[in-house]
Amino acid sequence: MSKPTIVTCFPLSDAQVDQIRSVAGDRYDVVASSQEDIHELIFQADIFCGHVKTAEPLDWQAVVDSGRLKWIQSSAAGLDHCLAPAVIDSSIVVSGCSALFANQVAETSMALLMGLIRRLPVFFQAQQHREYVRRPTDDLLGKKVGIIGFGGNGYRIASTLRPMVDDIIATDLFPEAEQHAVKEGIVKEILPADELETLMETCDVTIVTLPLSEANEKRIGDVQFRLCKPGAYFINVGRGSVVDQDALIDYLNNGSLAGAGLDVADPEPIEPESPLWEMSNVIITPHIGAQSAWRVPKTVDFFCENLNRYDAGQDLMNAVDKKLGFPRPHRRVQLGGKW
Repeated sequence: MSKPTIVTCFPLSDAQVDQIRSVAGDRYDVVASSQEDIHELIFQADIFCGHVKTAEPLDWQAVVDSGRLKWIQSSAAGLDHCLAPAVIDSSIVVSGCSALFANQVAETSMALLMGLIRRLPVFFQAQQHREYVRRPTDDLLGKKVGIIGFGGNGYRIASTLRPMVDDIIATDLFPEAEQHAVKEGIVKEILPADELETLMETCDVTIVTLPLSEANEKRIGDVQFRLCKPGAYFINVGRGSVVDQDALIDYLNNGSLAGAGLDVADPEPIEPESPLWEMSNVIITPHIGAQSAWRVPKTVDFFCENLNRYDAGQDLMNAVDKKLGFPRPHRRVQLGGKW
């Protein structure tokens, strides 16, 4: 009888594949797939670790119907690439990389926010013309910051900002589970997710870390931007499609918003003709929020630890509630721990 098979599909070195083989031992065969071959090799997988990024979507219904795949370990925090309806309704276990790269997402958020506050796009443009001229800037000091989505990324962003900002609030789907952050003095208050409008109405800076889900699709649009304080800043390091991009452009154009920092957009890439490219109050980065020199090795370590847990019948780290599209708080990797 053939052994169960682990199929990977993300950029691994030979040494990293050998690391997985070492942990898998003689219990599994390990197959490292390319993006070009994954549409065929996925049907050999009992366990899949990776992220399918092909132009043609993977036929998850056919994968489920084949009855072989038991566990998906996403190599990304976002799970829209694998949480197809067929997978959600199946017995396949899904785990992700939530909070593994919260430090990097916090760094990206800080870069976008501080770049807007200190008007770096204006000075970059001046630099191109060799104009050494002082221009007005803004201050973070005294501003109230709101974070929409207080998972691992939201917590790390808040803790990074806290030495510079006295007033930070957040919203979350599970506010009671995140009250430790209030006790720690990281945030002043955590509101329920449906009080997002209250947050945007009262904050000078809004930072979005929401994952993509049916409930979050275009969650922030004209109604929410209309409530923002004049001169507010908007940062999105979650998913592009949680924001109505046309509405965002309108409020940037009419001056209601002072600026936007966008690591994510809808669509991606942003169309060449989008007015966002020409706006001096917008900073765009191409979805690099979680990018890190340590991303692949840390993901491999994480998968190997989860593989040991899987074989031991233990709960997986970052096991996903497939209906929600992300891990519940008690399943999520905690910052400050091994991971």
